[in-house]
Amino acid sequence: MDWKRLLSTKRTGQSTHPRHHDRTQFQRDYDRLIFSSPFRRMQDKTQVFPLPGSVFVHNRLTHSLEVASVGRSLGNNVARFLNKIYGESLPLAGELGAVVAAACLAHDMGNPPFGHSGEKAISDFFRYGKGQNLKTLIDSHDVWNDFIDFEGNANALRVLTHKFTGRRNGGFALTYTTVASIVKYPYSSGNNNLKKYGFFQSEKEIFLDVVNELGIKELKPGVFARHPLVYLVEAADDICYQVMDIEDAHKLGILSTDETRRLLRAFYDPQKNKEQLSRINEVCREVTDINEQIAYLRAGVIGKLVNACSDIFIQHHDKILNGTFHGSLTDRLEEPLNEAMRQCSKVGFEKIYRHPSVVEIEIAGFKILGTLLEEFIEAVLHPEHYYSGLLLPFIPKQYRVSGDAPVHLRIQTVLDFISGMTDVYALDLYRKIQGTRLGGKN
Repeated sequence: MDWKRLLSTKRTGQSTHPRHHDRTQFQRDYDRLIFSSPFRRMQDKTQVFPLPGSVFVHNRLTHSLEVASVGRSLGNNVARFLNKIYGESLPLAGELGAVVAAACLAHDMGNPPFGHSGEKAISDFFRYGKGQNLKTLIDSHDVWNDFIDFEGNANALRVLTHKFTGRRNGGFALTYTTVASIVKYPYSSGNNNLKKYGFFQSEKEIFLDVVNELGIKELKPGVFARHPLVYLVEAADDICYQVMDIEDAHKLGILSTDETRRLLRAFYDPQKNKEQLSRINEVCREVTDINEQIAYLRAGVIGKLVNACSDIFIQHHDKILNGTFHGSLTDRLEEPLNEAMRQCSKVGFEKIYRHPSVVEIEIAGFKILGTLLEEFIEAVLHPEHYYSGLLLPFIPKQYRVSGDAPVHLRIQTVLDFISGMTDVYALDLYRKIQGTRLGGKN
């Protein structure tokens, strides 16, 4: 693959013609995303822990903003490396920070309510729940795979590029490079039994258009190499959720201060990082607020991981560019960073992601989303029913298709509607449908 093709300002669904802007094309992508309604709705979508009470923890929006900040640093580091190699022959190299930051903003925009459990709830509805009876109505096996393995990553590509009713061609009309940088799994569902995938059948055409325009390598039939910047977006996400989940767990009292300190200090080598550890001790003597101490430790850890992942990308640049690099950048971390990340992951699995407050959200998500899917799919398939006429106006016009549209498209409109909901709206609509909001504050 060639960086001169991989960095393109061509936009989805738009003709190419020169325009003068004070902002670069990739900065426009960033701004377009951050001012969008789907992005704003992420402030009311669960990241890991339930939406905050007296203690504020991360939601999808704050997580995405932090990932974008880390991603910009990673992109800028790699940009300096590419400038040394290509110089003036690759003028867009200096924009890598903006591209990666924009892709980081968008990477979770396809996730449904209630965190990753929302994806499982949608999949289970079609695979094991009442939705499994719909299989006989779906002509395409590939489309059915999209339903039974609903994937937030693929849905993000749909949110960003699909022409919804009344909207412009090309969706957000982002640059091809920004779009390609969010496709973590560049193949469709059901491909070689791979667990995750990057695009629904409905977005296959636009995905192929992007890879052809950017010269992204096809590794085997239907399976493509990642755009190199995907590795930076992935690393930014990995760094943030691993480290920030530890800080959130500390704030919520799930992890003790001693354990949290131990986990974060483990990223420093006692011998090689003596000066840094001495500075940490000095700051912690000055700053007596425990949460601020943890925040200072966390900031230092993120800085170390950004530099390490940048170095790994540069070290493996040629393999990444020809599509032969496997795994993630964080997989290649050296000690003590590798073991420290492993311990954070272990604690996350054992103490954080199985915590009762997290499991309760998963249980609620299954019940709420299962009910909404059942009711609204029935409504779009049988719009002539009286009860359907009461439900259908809840679906925004942008998600509607004609009553004689193929069954899979009508079902997809319900998925578009429900996956775009916030946690609170999904719960509120569920209560209305169940009748629990009638006659008082139930």
